Amino acid sequence: MKTLIVYFSQTGFTQKYAEWLAEALNGKTITMKEASKKDDSYFNDFDAIIFGSWLSMEKIAKADWFTSRIDKWKGKKLAIFGVGASPAEYSGIQGILDKALNDEQKKIAKAFYCVGGLSYEKMSFGSKMLMKTFAAMLKGKKNKTETDKAMIEHVASSCDFSDKKYIEPIVAYIKS
Repeated sequence: MKTLIVYFSQTGFTQKYAEWLAEALNGKTITMKEASKKDDSYFNDFDAIIFGSWLSMEKIAKADWFTSRIDKWKGKKLAIFGVGASPAEYSGIQGILDKALNDEQKKIAKAFYCVGGLSYEKMSFGSKMLMKTFAAMLKGKKNKTETDKAMIEHVASSCDFSDKKYIEPIVAYIKS
């Protein structure tokens, strides 16, 4: 199966997952910027197309690049994944995945989440400020849940929680 992994990465975590997927699936990686320059015929050579990006404002950044093309790719194995610093069990993650694809798209594609990390050094100023505000809000919250405590740990400073185990469900889905 010829697999293409298209990714949009701000700080390197999504790129790392795209490369791990390419290795596991004997696939090819390409940045979203490069993919945007390709004509539709380029994608015809692939049996599976995976799109990955980072989470921003409770959605997968640039997901519309992928979702706007799903109809053209019917008959292919399709997946989208988001990478963020939140623990996988954080209650908000499932909601983000549920919103990544509409009901029709969910019939032919599947959404996944991979825990990445934060690299404040590589973030844009706007992204950095959003994360610092979020971290402060969590720290100030009364009656913190275990999930809240885990989130505080994940977003307080630069960290890397990425792990190849998070690609296993994507690999299994593509190979099924």
